[in-house]
Amino acid sequence: MQHQEKKPAARWLQLTAAIVGNALEWYDFAVFATLAIYISKVFFPSAGEYVGLLLTLATFGVGFVTRPLGGIAIGIYADRRGRKAALQLIVALMGLSLLIMVLTPSYESIGVAAPIMIVIARLIQGLATGGEFASATAFLVESAPSHRKGFFGSWQMVGQGLSILGGAGTGLLLTEIFTERELLDGMWRLPFIAGLLIVPVGWWIRHYLEEPVESVQARAAASDAKLGGTLARHRRALIASICMTTCVTASVYIFYFYMPTFLARQFHFPLHDAFKALAIGIVGLMVSAPIAGALSDRYGRRNIMILFLTPFVALIYPLFSWVATAPSLPNLLLIYTILSLLLGGYFGPFSTAMGEQFPTAVRSSGLAICYNLAVMVFGGFAQLIVTWLIQSTGITLAPILYSMVAGVMGIIGCLLTASPQSSALVAPAPGRRTAP
Repeated sequence: MQHQEKKPAARWLQLTAAIVGNALEWYDFAVFATLAIYISKVFFPSAGEYVGLLLTLATFGVGFVTRPLGGIAIGIYADRRGRKAALQLIVALMGLSLLIMVLTPSYESIGVAAPIMIVIARLIQGLATGGEFASATAFLVESAPSHRKGFFGSWQMVGQGLSILGGAGTGLLLTEIFTERELLDGMWRLPFIAGLLIVPVGWWIRHYLEEPVESVQARAAASDAKLGGTLARHRRALIASICMTTCVTASVYIFYFYMPTFLARQFHFPLHDAFKALAIGIVGLMVSAPIAGALSDRYGRRNIMILFLTPFVALIYPLFSWVATAPSLPNLLLIYTILSLLLGGYFGPFSTAMGEQFPTAVRSSGLAICYNLAVMVFGGFAQLIVTWLIQSTGITLAPILYSMVAGVMGIIGCLLTASPQSSALVAPAPGRRTAP
C-alpha cells in the first residue's frame, strides 16, 4: 500500500524533469530569434541592415536542415534504447552548441570564420532539437495515466512556452539595461552563457528520470521500429501530424519569435514594448494549454483543438490590421492576449494528439519524421520567407497571412486524426488501471 501511494509523486517528479529539460532545450532557439537584430550586426556587419538580417535569419534557419536527420536518428535511438538515453544525449548536444555561441569572436575579430562557427553551432543545435519534441512527447504520453494523457501531454507545450518566455524576457531585460552599443560589444552573449551554465543541471535532472513502463514493454517485445515500416503503415497519421505541426510551427516562429523584429521594423514599436506584448501573450498560452489539455481528456483532442483554432484563424488578420491602423501598446497587449489564449487551446492537446497517432514501438521515430519535416519546411525558413515577401511585394501583413494559411492546415490535420480515446494505439494494457 505504501508503495502505491508513492507512485503519483514519482510520476509528477518525472514529468517535471521532462518539462524543465524541454524548456532548456528550446531556450537557445528563443534567444537567438529575439536577438536577431543584434547578432546580424555582430556577424554580418558589412552586409547592410536588411541583407544582414536576412543572413542572420538564414543562419537561424539552417539549423532546421539538420533537424530531420537528428529527429529520425534520435527518434529511432529512443525507440530502441529508451526515452531517458535519448533525452540525455539531446542535452549534451545542446551544451556543445551553446559553448560555440558563447566562445565565437565577432566578425571584426576573426573575419568570415565567425559566421561559419555560428552556422556550425546552429547545425548541432538542430540535431539536438530535432529529437527533443519526439522523445519528450513520447515520454510524457507514456508516463501519464490513461485518462489524463491530454493534461499531462499539455505540459510539453508549457515547457516550450517557458523557453519562449525566457527568450522574450531576456530580450526585454537586455534592451532595458544595456544600450545598443553595449549589446553589440558583447552583452548579447549573456543569455547564451546563462543557458550554458544551466545545461549540467538539465543533464543531471534527466539522468534521474525513470523509463516509462510502456516503452520498456514495447522494447522487450522486440517491436519493429524501422523507418520504412513507420512510413508504410502509418501514412494517414503522418499526414495528419504534418498538417497539425505546420500550424504550431508557423505560430511559434512567426507569431512569437519573428514578431518583435516585425513590429519594430514595420510598425516602429520599441523593441521592449514588443517583448512586453510577447511575454504577456506567452503567459496566456501557458495558462490555457493545460486547461485545454484537461478538456481534451473529456471531450476529445480533435474537438477541443478545432474549437480554439477556428477563431484564431478568423481573428488574427482583422486584429493585426487594427493594430496597423492604431499602433499602441495597449492594443498590442490586447490582441496578443486574445490570440495567445486561443493558440494555447490548440497547443494544449497537440502533443498528446500527435503521440496517440503512433504505437509505442515507433512513436518517437514516427513523431520525429512528421514533426521535423513540417518544422524545417514551414518553420525554419518562415522568418526568411516572410521578410522577403514583405520586401518584394510590399504586403506588410504577409506574416499574418502565412499564419492564417498554416492555421487552416492545422484544422485539416485535426480532421484527419484518429479518435484517440477509442484508438487501440493508446489502449492501456489489459487488466491494468493507472492511478491518477
